[in-house]
Amino acid sequence: MSFNTFGHLFRFTTFGESHGPALGCVVDGCPPRIPLEATEIQAHLDKRRPGQSRFTTQRREPDEVKILSGVMRDEASGAQVTTGTPIALLIENVDQRSKDYSEIKDVYRPGHADFTYDVKYGLRDYRGGGRSSARETAARVAAGAVARKVVPGMIVRAALIQIGPHKINRSRWNWDHVAQSPFFSPDAAMDEVWTGFLDAARKSGSSAGAVVEVVAENVPPGLGAPVYGKFDADLAGALMGINAVKGVEIGAGFAAAAYSGEDNSDEIRMGNDGRPRFLSNHAGGVLGGISTGQPVVARFAVKPTSSILNPRRTVNRYGEETEIVTKGRHDPCVGIRAVPIGEAMVACVLADHYLRHRGQVGDGPTWPFSR
Repeated sequence: MSFNTFGHLFRFTTFGESHGPALGCVVDGCPPRIPLEATEIQAHLDKRRPGQSRFTTQRREPDEVKILSGVMRDEASGAQVTTGTPIALLIENVDQRSKDYSEIKDVYRPGHADFTYDVKYGLRDYRGGGRSSARETAARVAAGAVARKVVPGMIVRAALIQIGPHKINRSRWNWDHVAQSPFFSPDAAMDEVWTGFLDAARKSGSSAGAVVEVVAENVPPGLGAPVYGKFDADLAGALMGINAVKGVEIGAGFAAAAYSGEDNSDEIRMGNDGRPRFLSNHAGGVLGGISTGQPVVARFAVKPTSSILNPRRTVNRYGEETEIVTKGRHDPCVGIRAVPIGEAMVACVLADHYLRHRGQVGDGPTWPFSR
């Protein structure tokens, strides 16, 4: 299997399987002398860690990260800093139950990558899906924690804005509640609604989809390169590459199709700081594939969990028709734990484009008004 590496200048390669002894990543291209402790990475992994509520898989994984290379203690400050060499991060698997999948080792689960992996490689890892499992995304979150340190002042946050048909009320958006909510919800009133909805889905043996919104603030203007290195194109690809994601939009996204030209245009005035100030952000912080300096806003849709208890019609690898019931420990809504994964992928794209921009035009953008 190829294509396990993401990025250009800021790159990471993930390795490992859902039911192997460990998984992890090697981050390459991180600049030197950036303070980095394992606890900083762990804080983001803990957000993605399974078994934290009844609405996520009950697989018990501590997801404790170990930094194997690429850091050392700075003698002057005493802080652990990056050295500029590859940073190897390891996360051990401790709670695999491969026997849960023995009954379906020759049967293709509808909605999963079983059939496509088999038709491409001639084999598949039936133990939790192997590399196609969302377990692999723990390594992406670890890489994202490193990426957050690359762009000065950058803040990347995400929230769940819809589960099934139930959407948040944006007038009640509260970032502080996201950390307290079992759903990463910015709308406190939706916790009770989503609890009842997912409890009903679980009891019926089914699952639900979700929509996640990611917002990146303090993004420098000028990131991205037309024509084939557009920032929003890479951002869409990064989010689309997350397991179970079936749709991505930037800014107003599909809603822009219903706007008039006047409604959709983000008008510009001069701010008190002598720089342009946009009056709206339908573009999601990107114009012509280049960041504007506004918050970067992206959303992605996550399909319902494919592993459900209700019988589904399928075939096995011998061409025989059958039915399947997927047992084991699964999220009733995989969109919940996709929140920190979305943050990580946006952070990695930003770090990569930041370094690419710096390599081409220097340390920062040139404001035309200062020439």
